[in-house]
Amino acid sequence: MDPDFRLIAIPPAHVLLADDAADQCRAAAQGGATSIQVRLKNHPARDIIRIVDAIRQVVGVPVYVNDRVDVAAAALASGVHLGADDLPASAIDRVVPAGIRIGLSVGTPMEAQRAKAVRRAHYWSLGPFGSTTQKADAGSPLGADGFQRLAALAPRAMPVIAIGGITPDLAVLARAAGAQGVAVISAIFDAKDIQRATRRLRDAVDS
Repeated sequence: MDPDFRLIAIPPAHVLLADDAADQCRAAAQGGATSIQVRLKNHPARDIIRIVDAIRQVVGVPVYVNDRVDVAAAALASGVHLGADDLPASAIDRVVPAGIRIGLSVGTPMEAQRAKAVRRAHYWSLGPFGSTTQKADAGSPLGADGFQRLAALAPRAMPVIAIGGITPDLAVLARAAGAQGVAVISAIFDAKDIQRATRRLRDAVDS
C-alpha cells in the first residue's frame, strides 16, 4: 500500500490557526501519521500557503491541501484533496498540475461515479465510516458494510481510505472492511498527547 495513505492526520482549523500548528502536526508525524492534510477552505491563499510551508518544514511526511488546487501548487504540497463539489470531474485531470497527487471524497454511489471520471486520482476517501461532528453534512455513518459496498465501486487497485469518527477500534474495523488506511481528526488533535494518540491509531491500522 502507498505509505502516504496509511494514516492521514487532518488538523482542525483551530489547530492550523494556532501559533504551535507546526509543532502539533510534527507530534502527529512522530506518532506515525503518514501524511498531513491541511483543510482551510475559506481562508486567504497567502495564509494557507504560510501554514503549509511551516508544516512542511518540520513534519517529514507529505502534506496535502484540501479543496484548493492553486494553493497546493503554490505551496509545493505533495497533493490536493478534493470534495465532490470542488471542481467538475472533467476538469480535475486538466487543472491539477503534474506531480501533485489527487485524493477524492466519496460518500455516495453517485459521487463514486463522478470520481471514476478522474483518471489521475491516487486515492478515494470514503465516509463517514462512523459518527462525526467534524462535518455537518457528512451524512449517516456507513459502517463496515456500507464502506464495503461503496469501496466495491472504486476502480481496481484504487486505495480506499476510511474517514469519519475514526478511533483505534474503528480503524481496526475499517481495515477489516478493506480500507487501505484511515483519515483522522478528533482522535488525534483532541488528545492531550498527540504523539501518543497517533501511535495508538497507527498501531491499530498496522495490526
